Amino acid sequence: MLNPILFVYRMIRLTFYEFLSNFFGFRRIAKSKRQLPGKVVVITGANTGIGKETAFQMTLRKAKVYIGCRDVKKAETAVAQIKALNPGADIHVLRLDLSSLKSVRMFAKELSSLESTIDILINNAGVMACPEWQTEDGFEMQFGTNHLGHFLLTMHLLPLIKRSSNARIVNVSSCGHQLGDINLNNIMLRNGAYSPMIAYGQSKLANVLFTRELARRLTSTNVNNVNVYSLNPGAIQTDLARHSDMSKGSVGKFIQRYFFMKPCMGSQTTLYCSLDEQLDNESGFYYNNCRRVTSMVSTATDDHTARKLWDLSVDLVGLEKHLEI
Repeated sequence: MLNPILFVYRMIRLTFYEFLSNFFGFRRIAKSKRQLPGKVVVITGANTGIGKETAFQMTLRKAKVYIGCRDVKKAETAVAQIKALNPGADIHVLRLDLSSLKSVRMFAKELSSLESTIDILINNAGVMACPEWQTEDGFEMQFGTNHLGHFLLTMHLLPLIKRSSNARIVNVSSCGHQLGDINLNNIMLRNGAYSPMIAYGQSKLANVLFTRELARRLTSTNVNNVNVYSLNPGAIQTDLARHSDMSKGSVGKFIQRYFFMKPCMGSQTTLYCSLDEQLDNESGFYYNNCRRVTSMVSTATDDHTARKLWDLSVDLVGLEKHLEI
Protein backbone atom coordinates (compact mmCIF):
# COMPACT_ATOMS: atom_id res chain seq x y z
CA MET A 1 0.00 0.00 0.00
CA LEU A 2 1.06 3.58 -0.64
CA ASN A 3 2.89 5.23 2.26
CA PRO A 4 0.35 7.40 4.17
CA ILE A 5 2.64 10.43 4.19
CA LEU A 6 3.24 10.10 0.45
CA PHE A 7 -0.50 9.67 -0.07
CA VAL A 8 -1.27 12.94 1.76
CA TYR A 9 1.54 14.78 -0.05
CA ARG A 10 0.31 13.65 -3.46
CA MET A 11 -3.28 14.53 -2.63
CA ILE A 12 -2.35 18.08 -1.58
CA ARG A 13 -0.13 18.56 -4.64
CA LEU A 14 -2.75 17.25 -7.04
CA THR A 15 -5.47 19.37 -5.46
CA PHE A 16 -3.45 22.57 -5.77
CA TYR A 17 -2.43 21.80 -9.36
CA GLU A 18 -5.96 21.00 -10.50
CA PHE A 19 -7.64 23.92 -8.74
CA LEU A 20 -5.07 26.55 -9.70
CA SER A 21 -4.88 25.46 -13.34
CA ASN A 22 -8.66 25.68 -13.54
CA PHE A 23 -8.94 28.98 -11.69
CA PHE A 24 -6.33 30.73 -13.84
CA GLY A 25 -7.54 29.14 -17.07
CA PHE A 26 -4.42 27.12 -17.85
CA ARG A 27 -6.43 24.63 -19.89
CA ARG A 28 -5.96 23.63 -23.51
CA ILE A 29 -8.71 22.70 -25.93
CA ALA A 30 -8.87 19.91 -28.50
CA LYS A 31 -8.19 21.48 -31.90
CA SER A 32 -8.81 18.57 -34.26
CA LYS A 33 -11.37 19.26 -36.98
CA ARG A 34 -11.68 15.57 -37.85
CA GLN A 35 -15.17 14.61 -38.97
CA LEU A 36 -16.70 11.18 -38.36
CA PRO A 37 -19.39 10.47 -40.98
CA GLY A 38 -20.14 6.75 -41.10
CA LYS A 39 -18.19 6.13 -37.87
CA VAL A 40 -19.66 4.47 -34.76
CA VAL A 41 -18.79 5.88 -31.34
CA VAL A 42 -19.70 4.16 -28.06
CA ILE A 43 -19.57 6.12 -24.79
CA THR A 44 -20.31 4.80 -21.31
CA GLY A 45 -22.07 6.96 -18.73
CA ALA A 46 -22.96 9.76 -21.14
CA ASN A 47 -26.22 10.92 -19.60
CA THR A 48 -24.49 13.74 -17.72
CA GLY A 49 -21.21 15.62 -17.26
CA ILE A 50 -18.26 15.19 -19.60
CA GLY A 51 -19.73 12.02 -21.11
CA LYS A 52 -22.80 13.91 -22.26
CA GLU A 53 -20.67 16.76 -23.62
CA THR A 54 -18.44 14.25 -25.42
CA ALA A 55 -21.48 12.57 -26.97
CA PHE A 56 -22.78 15.96 -28.14
CA GLN A 57 -19.44 16.85 -29.72
CA MET A 58 -19.31 13.50 -31.51
CA THR A 59 -22.75 14.08 -33.01
CA LEU A 60 -21.56 17.46 -34.30
CA ARG A 61 -18.84 15.53 -36.14
CA LYS A 62 -21.59 13.40 -37.72
CA ALA A 63 -20.75 10.17 -35.89
CA LYS A 64 -23.38 7.59 -34.99
CA VAL A 65 -23.28 7.58 -31.20
CA TYR A 66 -24.41 4.97 -28.70
CA ILE A 67 -24.48 5.88 -25.02
CA GLY A 68 -24.55 3.13 -22.42
CA CYS A 69 -26.20 4.20 -19.16
CA ARG A 70 -27.65 2.52 -16.11
CA ASP A 71 -30.58 4.94 -15.88
CA VAL A 72 -32.25 4.79 -19.29
CA LYS A 73 -34.75 7.52 -18.45
CA LYS A 74 -31.99 10.00 -17.62
CA ALA A 75 -30.12 8.93 -20.74
CA GLU A 76 -33.18 9.58 -22.90
CA THR A 77 -33.51 13.03 -21.35
CA ALA A 78 -29.85 13.69 -22.22
CA VAL A 79 -30.46 12.53 -25.79
CA ALA A 80 -33.44 14.87 -26.10
CA GLN A 81 -31.29 17.76 -24.88
CA ILE A 82 -28.53 16.90 -27.36
CA LYS A 83 -31.03 16.68 -30.22
CA ALA A 84 -32.45 20.06 -29.22
CA LEU A 85 -28.97 21.51 -29.75
CA ASN A 86 -28.22 19.37 -32.80
CA PRO A 87 -31.42 18.22 -34.52
CA GLY A 88 -29.44 16.02 -36.90
CA ALA A 89 -27.79 14.05 -34.09
CA ASP A 90 -27.65 10.29 -34.70
CA ILE A 91 -27.59 9.14 -31.07
CA HIS A 92 -29.06 6.10 -29.32
CA VAL A 93 -29.43 4.77 -25.78
CA LEU A 94 -28.70 1.25 -24.56
CA ARG A 95 -28.90 0.14 -20.95
CA LEU A 96 -25.55 -0.57 -19.32
CA ASP A 97 -24.79 -1.10 -15.65
CA LEU A 98 -21.03 -1.44 -15.32
CA SER A 99 -21.37 -2.78 -11.78
CA SER A 100 -23.06 -5.89 -13.21
CA LEU A 101 -21.13 -8.36 -15.37
CA LYS A 102 -24.44 -9.68 -16.66
CA SER A 103 -25.48 -6.20 -17.78
CA VAL A 104 -22.13 -5.63 -19.49
CA ARG A 105 -22.49 -8.85 -21.47
CA MET A 106 -26.09 -8.02 -22.41
CA PHE A 107 -25.06 -4.55 -23.60
CA ALA A 108 -22.24 -5.96 -25.71
CA LYS A 109 -24.54 -8.58 -27.21
CA GLU A 110 -27.21 -6.01 -28.05
CA LEU A 111 -24.71 -3.62 -29.58
CA SER A 112 -23.17 -6.44 -31.62
CA SER A 113 -26.60 -7.17 -33.07
CA LEU A 114 -26.92 -3.53 -34.17
CA GLU A 115 -23.43 -2.78 -35.48
CA SER A 116 -20.67 -4.77 -37.18
CA THR A 117 -17.93 -2.24 -36.48
CA ILE A 118 -17.03 0.18 -33.69
CA ASP A 119 -14.58 2.97 -34.44
CA ILE A 120 -14.24 4.71 -31.06
CA LEU A 121 -14.96 3.29 -27.60
CA ILE A 122 -14.85 5.82 -24.78
CA ASN A 123 -14.87 4.21 -21.34
CA ASN A 124 -16.08 7.29 -19.49
CA ALA A 125 -18.46 6.16 -16.73
CA GLY A 126 -17.30 5.90 -13.15
CA VAL A 127 -17.99 6.18 -9.45
CA MET A 128 -15.83 8.12 -6.99
CA ALA A 129 -15.18 7.89 -3.25
CA CYS A 130 -18.35 6.00 -2.39
CA PRO A 131 -18.90 4.12 0.88
CA GLU A 132 -17.69 0.52 1.07
CA TRP A 133 -20.27 -0.88 -1.30
CA GLN A 134 -20.17 -4.03 -3.37
CA THR A 135 -21.30 -4.75 -6.90
CA GLU A 136 -23.90 -7.46 -7.51
CA ASP A 137 -21.00 -9.79 -8.31
CA GLY A 138 -19.36 -9.12 -4.93
CA PHE A 139 -16.58 -6.79 -6.08
CA GLU A 140 -15.57 -3.58 -4.33
CA MET A 141 -17.75 -1.00 -6.06
CA GLN A 142 -15.11 1.37 -7.44
CA PHE A 143 -12.75 -1.33 -8.68
CA GLY A 144 -15.68 -3.37 -9.99
CA THR A 145 -17.28 -0.47 -11.86
CA ASN A 146 -14.35 1.69 -12.93
CA HIS A 147 -12.02 -1.14 -13.94
CA LEU A 148 -13.63 -4.58 -14.16
CA GLY A 149 -16.81 -3.40 -15.88
CA HIS A 150 -14.85 -1.52 -18.52
CA PHE A 151 -12.31 -4.33 -18.87
CA LEU A 152 -15.06 -6.83 -19.66
CA LEU A 153 -16.88 -4.41 -21.95
CA THR A 154 -13.73 -3.62 -23.92
CA MET A 155 -12.85 -7.28 -24.38
CA HIS A 156 -16.38 -8.11 -25.58
CA LEU A 157 -16.41 -5.21 -28.04
CA LEU A 158 -12.83 -5.71 -29.25
CA PRO A 159 -13.83 -8.00 -32.16
CA LEU A 160 -16.01 -5.18 -33.52
CA ILE A 161 -13.33 -2.58 -32.81
CA LYS A 162 -10.73 -4.60 -34.74
CA ARG A 163 -12.92 -4.35 -37.85
CA SER A 164 -12.45 -0.60 -37.98
CA SER A 165 -9.81 0.76 -40.34
CA ASN A 166 -8.49 3.02 -37.57
CA ALA A 167 -10.02 2.54 -34.12
CA ARG A 168 -9.42 4.13 -30.75
CA ILE A 169 -10.16 3.00 -27.20
CA VAL A 170 -10.15 5.87 -24.71
CA ASN A 171 -10.09 5.13 -20.97
CA VAL A 172 -11.04 8.08 -18.76
CA SER A 173 -8.83 7.76 -15.70
CA SER A 174 -7.90 10.54 -13.27
CA CYS A 175 -4.93 12.30 -11.71
CA GLY A 176 -6.14 10.31 -8.70
CA HIS A 177 -4.29 7.31 -10.13
CA GLN A 178 -1.22 8.81 -8.46
CA LEU A 179 -2.86 8.08 -5.09
CA GLY A 180 -3.37 4.44 -5.98
CA ASP A 181 -1.55 1.17 -5.54
CA ILE A 182 -2.63 -2.18 -6.99
CA ASN A 183 -3.15 -4.41 -3.96
CA LEU A 184 -2.97 -7.78 -5.72
CA ASN A 185 -3.25 -9.71 -2.45
CA ASN A 186 -6.39 -7.83 -1.35
CA ILE A 187 -7.73 -6.22 -4.51
CA MET A 188 -11.17 -5.68 -2.94
CA LEU A 189 -9.59 -3.86 0.04
CA ARG A 190 -11.38 -5.96 2.65
CA ASN A 191 -10.63 -6.53 6.34
CA GLY A 192 -10.28 -2.85 7.19
CA ALA A 193 -8.12 -1.86 4.20
CA TYR A 194 -10.88 0.15 2.52
CA SER A 195 -11.03 3.90 2.35
CA PRO A 196 -12.97 5.80 -0.34
CA MET A 197 -9.99 7.61 -1.87
CA ILE A 198 -7.59 4.67 -1.67
CA ALA A 199 -10.15 2.55 -3.52
CA TYR A 200 -10.71 5.32 -6.06
CA GLY A 201 -6.97 5.69 -6.63
CA GLN A 202 -6.58 1.95 -7.13
CA SER A 203 -9.41 1.83 -9.69
CA LYS A 204 -8.02 4.79 -11.63
CA LEU A 205 -4.50 3.35 -11.58
CA ALA A 206 -6.03 0.15 -12.94
CA ASN A 207 -7.38 2.19 -15.88
CA VAL A 208 -3.85 3.39 -16.69
CA LEU A 209 -2.26 -0.04 -16.37
CA PHE A 210 -5.07 -1.66 -18.39
CA THR A 211 -4.37 0.85 -21.17
CA ARG A 212 -0.65 0.03 -21.20
CA GLU A 213 -1.17 -3.73 -21.15
CA LEU A 214 -3.92 -3.71 -23.78
CA ALA A 215 -1.73 -1.65 -26.11
CA ARG A 216 1.17 -4.07 -25.56
CA ARG A 217 -0.99 -7.12 -26.26
CA LEU A 218 -2.50 -5.60 -29.39
CA THR A 219 0.94 -4.77 -30.74
CA SER A 220 2.32 -8.21 -29.91
CA THR A 221 -0.55 -9.86 -31.79
CA ASN A 222 -0.04 -7.60 -34.83
CA VAL A 223 -3.21 -5.60 -34.34
CA ASN A 224 -2.02 -2.27 -35.69
CA ASN A 225 -5.34 -0.56 -36.37
CA VAL A 226 -6.42 -0.10 -32.72
CA ASN A 227 -4.84 2.54 -30.48
CA VAL A 228 -5.48 2.86 -26.74
CA TYR A 229 -5.23 5.94 -24.53
CA SER A 230 -5.87 6.86 -20.89
CA LEU A 231 -6.38 10.36 -19.59
CA ASN A 232 -7.09 12.75 -16.75
CA PRO A 233 -10.09 14.97 -17.58
CA GLY A 234 -9.42 17.31 -14.64
CA ALA A 235 -11.59 18.58 -11.79
CA ILE A 236 -15.02 19.17 -13.28
CA GLN A 237 -18.43 20.41 -12.15
CA THR A 238 -20.26 17.08 -12.31
CA ASP A 239 -22.00 14.81 -9.82
CA LEU A 240 -19.07 12.34 -9.80
CA ALA A 241 -17.93 13.63 -6.41
CA ARG A 242 -21.40 13.44 -4.87
CA HIS A 243 -20.22 10.97 -2.22
CA SER A 244 -17.29 13.12 -1.08
CA ASP A 245 -17.19 16.11 1.27
CA MET A 246 -16.09 18.25 -1.70
CA SER A 247 -19.65 18.41 -2.95
CA LYS A 248 -21.27 19.27 0.39
CA GLY A 249 -21.97 22.54 2.18
CA SER A 250 -21.36 26.13 1.19
CA VAL A 251 -17.56 25.70 1.09
CA GLY A 252 -17.86 22.72 -1.23
CA LYS A 253 -20.22 24.59 -3.52
CA PHE A 254 -17.87 27.59 -3.56
CA ILE A 255 -14.92 25.38 -4.52
CA GLN A 256 -16.88 23.65 -7.26
CA ARG A 257 -18.10 26.96 -8.68
CA TYR A 258 -14.74 28.72 -8.86
CA PHE A 259 -12.13 25.96 -9.03
CA PHE A 260 -13.81 23.22 -11.09
CA MET A 261 -14.22 23.27 -14.88
CA LYS A 262 -17.53 23.12 -16.67
CA PRO A 263 -18.15 19.87 -18.61
CA CYS A 264 -17.41 21.57 -21.94
CA MET A 265 -13.81 22.21 -20.86
CA GLY A 266 -13.65 18.95 -18.93
CA SER A 267 -14.30 16.95 -22.09
CA GLN A 268 -11.38 18.43 -24.02
CA THR A 269 -8.74 15.81 -23.24
CA THR A 270 -11.23 13.03 -24.02
CA LEU A 271 -11.88 14.68 -27.38
CA TYR A 272 -8.14 15.13 -27.91
CA CYS A 273 -7.48 11.42 -27.34
CA SER A 274 -10.47 10.42 -29.46
CA LEU A 275 -9.78 12.64 -32.46
CA ASP A 276 -6.40 14.31 -32.70
CA GLU A 277 -4.40 13.36 -35.78
CA GLN A 278 -1.09 13.68 -33.92
CA LEU A 279 -2.04 10.62 -31.85
CA ASP A 280 -2.60 8.36 -34.85
CA ASN A 281 0.70 6.57 -34.18
CA GLU A 282 0.62 6.60 -30.38
CA SER A 283 -0.84 3.92 -28.12
CA GLY A 284 -0.71 2.95 -24.47
CA PHE A 285 0.06 6.40 -23.10
CA TYR A 286 -1.56 8.74 -20.57
CA TYR A 287 -2.68 12.30 -21.31
CA ASN A 288 -3.55 15.39 -19.31
CA ASN A 289 -4.69 18.84 -20.46
CA CYS A 290 -4.51 17.76 -24.12
CA ARG A 291 -0.89 16.68 -23.85
CA ARG A 292 0.91 13.37 -23.38
CA VAL A 293 2.39 13.00 -19.90
CA THR A 294 5.99 11.79 -20.07
CA SER A 295 6.80 11.81 -16.34
CA MET A 296 4.62 9.29 -14.51
CA VAL A 297 4.67 7.89 -10.98
CA SER A 298 6.40 4.51 -10.92
CA THR A 299 3.21 2.61 -10.11
CA ALA A 300 1.68 3.82 -13.40
CA THR A 301 4.52 2.41 -15.52
CA ASP A 302 4.89 -0.94 -13.73
CA ASP A 303 4.38 -3.39 -16.58
CA HIS A 304 4.90 -6.41 -14.33
CA THR A 305 1.94 -5.33 -12.18
CA ALA A 306 -0.03 -4.49 -15.33
CA ARG A 307 0.33 -8.09 -16.53
CA LYS A 308 -0.67 -9.50 -13.16
CA LEU A 309 -3.67 -7.16 -13.01
CA TRP A 310 -4.70 -8.33 -16.48
CA ASP A 311 -4.54 -11.99 -15.49
CA LEU A 312 -6.46 -11.30 -12.29
CA SER A 313 -9.11 -9.36 -14.20
CA VAL A 314 -9.56 -12.21 -16.67
CA ASP A 315 -10.20 -14.57 -13.76
CA LEU A 316 -12.50 -12.22 -11.84
CA VAL A 317 -14.82 -11.48 -14.78
CA GLY A 318 -14.67 -15.05 -16.13
CA LEU A 319 -13.58 -13.83 -19.55
CA GLU A 320 -14.57 -16.21 -22.30
CA LYS A 321 -11.61 -18.07 -23.83
CA HIS A 322 -12.32 -16.91 -27.37
CA LEU A 323 -12.02 -13.28 -26.25
CA GLU A 324 -8.60 -13.60 -24.59
CA ILE A 325 -5.58 -12.00 -26.24
